[in-house]
Amino acid sequence: MSEVEELDGFKESYERFRKEIAKVIVGQDEVVKNVLISIFSQGHCLLVGVPGLAKTLLVQTISQSLGLKFNRIQFTPDLMPSDIVGSEILDDNRQFVFNKGPLFANIVLADEINRTPPKTQAALLEAMQEKAVTAAGSRYELGKPFFVLATQNPIEQEGTYPLPEAQLDRFMFNVVLDYPSYEEELEVIKSTTSDKTVILDKVLDAEQIIRYQQLIRKIPVADNVMEYAVKLVAKTRPNTPLATERVNQFIAWGAGPRASQFLVVGAKCHAAINGKYSPDIEDVKAVAEPILRHRLVKTYQADAEGISIEQLIQELL
Repeated sequence: MSEVEELDGFKESYERFRKEIAKVIVGQDEVVKNVLISIFSQGHCLLVGVPGLAKTLLVQTISQSLGLKFNRIQFTPDLMPSDIVGSEILDDNRQFVFNKGPLFANIVLADEINRTPPKTQAALLEAMQEKAVTAAGSRYELGKPFFVLATQNPIEQEGTYPLPEAQLDRFMFNVVLDYPSYEEELEVIKSTTSDKTVILDKVLDAEQIIRYQQLIRKIPVADNVMEYAVKLVAKTRPNTPLATERVNQFIAWGAGPRASQFLVVGAKCHAAINGKYSPDIEDVKAVAEPILRHRLVKTYQADAEGISIEQLIQELL
């Protein structure tokens, strides 16, 4: 099968996937699209939204449609690194054996990730970057594919531990969930307050996902698209040759090279789900906001004048 035929097959699988998720998740089309692009781009996703917007349900629905192993970790202030990575225990023969923690799954939901101390947050870093964990001096490979979806509540910040920039940078997307429209909420209430049960069909398995992840990487990118992505990221860095006056004024720190990598890979996947065989500048623009949102640090002046990161990104686009 040629790569063009495989890309056509990927688009069909993606559409079937979207339809399966729509059986359970009403609306939130942009959120679903970004989460799926993260999976096929081998990235991780941070979901920011108030409670009750179906963040957990979305991840469970995706894992069922993909037939992948799913674990949910509820992050709390007393959670220890060994609680998520695993630890060595004595077996019946008085030998130490490694007891795997909940990180050993294909899809891991890190619920309210900012409620746990930095020590436990940091235990996720190696898993997210290396797809492996180290415990008691031994390295253990995680299953493939491996995808972390973390959630944060943007309202209540008392007793929380904001994620450090190094960890935020590991997330491909920062997706903000908004309230549903009146019609969508009405549909949600109708479907969730009856005795109707939804049976989801398995669309893809782990092997097919890995194959599609590799296929996305092989998609060719024109030089002008690559240059646009790199220039866009370079423009976010204050006091550099490409920075605008507004960037120098309102951004304290810009995005790093990982943002450029994610822009290109995300644009490839966005092109593929739209039936294109190579991304253009519009595909880069389509994924730019959720990729850059958590990588830019505003100045105090921007806060004082009520200027949002989203405004600044749109200006750069």
